[in-house]
Amino acid sequence: MARTALENPNSKFPKPPFKKQSQPWPGLAGKMEPRPDHGEKSYRGSGRLAGRKALITGGDSGMGRAAAIAYAREGADVAINYFPNEEPDAQEVIALIKAEGRIGLAIPGDLRDEKFCKQLVERALDGLGGLDIIVNNAARQQSRESILEVSSEDFDATMKTNVYAPFWIIKAALPHLKPGAVIIGTSSEQAYDPSPELYDYAQTKAATMNYVKSLAKQLGPKGIRVNAVAPGPIWTPLQVSGGASMEKLEQFGGHTPLGRPGQPVELASIYVQLAASDASYANGQVYGSSGGAGPP
Repeated sequence: MARTALENPNSKFPKPPFKKQSQPWPGLAGKMEPRPDHGEKSYRGSGRLAGRKALITGGDSGMGRAAAIAYAREGADVAINYFPNEEPDAQEVIALIKAEGRIGLAIPGDLRDEKFCKQLVERALDGLGGLDIIVNNAARQQSRESILEVSSEDFDATMKTNVYAPFWIIKAALPHLKPGAVIIGTSSEQAYDPSPELYDYAQTKAATMNYVKSLAKQLGPKGIRVNAVAPGPIWTPLQVSGGASMEKLEQFGGHTPLGRPGQPVELASIYVQLAASDASYANGQVYGSSGGAGPP
């Protein structure tokens, strides 16, 4: 077998400074400069999730997109949810899933609506013929310098997207999950080291970490594992659609020991590992990927 060449992680992907750029929320990966790498060309599967059926929220871009591509290339059928105006990104993902000969199901809708969350699970169950993997990844992040700038409407929208939606989705899916199924949340370094300008978002990521650990204890006896991924600074549309100030965006990720932000593809293998059967003793865990900048 040929030796795999070593790659320097410091120079593997773009470094700051980045171009000033702004998009209306929730933003499109396809319009970012540079465009994020979700593994479209680089991720190679090996059948680790053959025959599995996954639902991924926020599957149009960011870590959700990276997970969707990786899952399909590992042999899974995948349903993705996304906000309706993210359709261009979503259709690219669906095409990549189908190119692997897998079912790719697009289910747009607003996760802040409990009724829709229930319908989302029902449509995924019907379209895929079951569910084995639930990835609660979608999130809302808006940077505000002061708590005085966070309106009740803002706070409510962030909580509904990041905390309520996973609650509703898990409740709807749980009666259909069998032993061996997995639930994966996307937490953040913000759960451990919150930024002052992300007052509401950071709280939701601490809540994600907490519900994962609580639910893992509750569902472990039923044979259902619950874990989370906690990214550091990752280059996604969250940053260019109000999630970071323009000054922070220009130097995004530059404070890490690797000197750059992570790319979504760099977390794809973590989502695969947590979903795969050979990680059967991983339960209630939070897997970090932050370029060396602090916990977990």
